[in-house]
Amino acid sequence: MRYEGYACASGAGTIINAIATWKGAAFGIGLKTRAEVCLTGNKENVCGSIEDMPEGDTRLIERCVELVLEHFGLSLGGTVRTDSEIPLAGGLKSSSAAANASVLATLAAIDETLPPLEAVKLGVRAAKETGVTITGAFDDACASFFGGVVLTDNREMQLVKREEYESKVLIFAPDKKVFSSQTNIERSRLIAPYVDIAYELALSGEYEKAMTLNGFLYCGALGFDTEYLLRALECGVGGVSLSGTGPSYAALVNSEQAGILREAWNACGLEGRVIETSINNKDAINLSKEVSN
Repeated sequence: MRYEGYACASGAGTIINAIATWKGAAFGIGLKTRAEVCLTGNKENVCGSIEDMPEGDTRLIERCVELVLEHFGLSLGGTVRTDSEIPLAGGLKSSSAAANASVLATLAAIDETLPPLEAVKLGVRAAKETGVTITGAFDDACASFFGGVVLTDNREMQLVKREEYESKVLIFAPDKKVFSSQTNIERSRLIAPYVDIAYELALSGEYEKAMTLNGFLYCGALGFDTEYLLRALECGVGGVSLSGTGPSYAALVNSEQAGILREAWNACGLEGRVIETSINNKDAINLSKEVSN
């Protein structure tokens, strides 16, 4: 007997990076990761693959499948495959999207459900166990799963706030990759008092100000160029930040600003690409229904 399931989850952009204080904020974006899970009745290893990345690290998506099966006491093996529109190791939450999609695809394959936050926490647990994240990235996982803007307490695994937010998003994704597990935590903790100020701005709904403050703080702490932030401000953009631990930058823009900022970022000279998308306000369950249909 074969059990098959399909699911989809979005990437996300950063408002507040949680590494310094364990409190984070993020928003879903319109770039997606899809997962396909095929299980068999024989107890075998779960084997993962990532489309167009034959040498890619599949431990995260494999562990997601295993944790769902363990939760329901099922002795099954099989495969999990993902393909994604999200640049890998770019600070755009590709790992959170892959985890959420893999968990949901496994649930679909075995015809089971979990409360949404429990599904998110399984993916976060898998990310911690496989070493792809420092804080567990609960904020990123929630933004990917629930869409819209989310604020979280990552230490307590608490979703503090979630609301829909309409905006176009412009992303500069450099060709180089930066893995979250390699981030300088000590330097990040030095800016914690100031990140707290940014988080308070986000709590009051001042997402763009919070995002921009976060960007300058983490660019300074982690050694990224602030020119991309300043170019955005020169274009009249109110919200721009280093996304995650970099190297990508994300800005909340309107249609006019998008074209101007694209030119400004391209003129900076760093190899990479500019991606135009928007905030995704749909949750992963509904996105997965669209994939399945």
